[in-house]
Amino acid sequence: MIRIADGWKEYSILATGDGYKLERWGGHILLRPDPQVIWPARRDLFAFPGLAAVYRRSERGGGAWEYKQPLPQSWNIGYKNLTFRVMPMGFKHTGLFPEQAVNWERMGALVQAARAQGRGVRVLNLFAYTGGASVALAKAGAEVTHVDAAKGMVERAGENARLSGIQSGIRYIVDDCKKFVLRELRRGNRYDAVVMDPPSYGRGPGGELWKIETELYPFVQLCAGLMSDRPLFFLINSYTTGLQPAVLSNILTLCLSQKKGRVEAYEVGLPTEEGIPLPCGAGGMYLYE
Repeated sequence: MIRIADGWKEYSILATGDGYKLERWGGHILLRPDPQVIWPARRDLFAFPGLAAVYRRSERGGGAWEYKQPLPQSWNIGYKNLTFRVMPMGFKHTGLFPEQAVNWERMGALVQAARAQGRGVRVLNLFAYTGGASVALAKAGAEVTHVDAAKGMVERAGENARLSGIQSGIRYIVDDCKKFVLRELRRGNRYDAVVMDPPSYGRGPGGELWKIETELYPFVQLCAGLMSDRPLFFLINSYTTGLQPAVLSNILTLCLSQKKGRVEAYEVGLPTEEGIPLPCGAGGMYLYE
């Protein structure tokens, strides 16, 4: 099953092909590589009218942006009642993953339903990047702890929160996620929900090595100990090629089923103006009863 983030007004995928996707980000058009796009383009994407920048990969690894037109260093786009700052960054990123709107909607609805029953909701967002999920959860009324090892990304998260009118409700932590979780366990702190978007490979601020194939299962096991007496949900996002939704479902079931609940596992994707959905990653959510 693929869940499509079709609620965007200021973002769209105009065309795809030859390993690229042509995107409109507000008033600016970018062309970026996408490993899922293995079909030929129907038109010359590099000659699209108004194309502002192309990210070109290097044979030596990495890549760089090639600018076709003047482009602001950064600009804002909106999603419903949220506002985010986007900008061309290293390794083709813009600081925002639009497909995650499907998870923002789902989590926001769960938080609002819990609050309507008089419950407060404490959420831990790990590998939290520029804070799309943190902002959406805080806007829904959750108390969010936002953790990421990159100081610059945490600062961007704070900026996104302010742009969305959020002045409080998010605690920002620059730290290695595993070290932070271990400290929270020792302190006896508990959360009603956990969200994580782990990288395929990375290093923490102290050189801590992370490989998702070997680290994800024990890390989810560790985080299971942070759940409160009345937990709400546990969400894993993954962009790692080959890590199927069923794998996330199995990990969640094995690590969390000591407390009754059910798993939803799915692909996330975006609509295109070509009429085909573009798959963008996988999600797995454990919903506690």
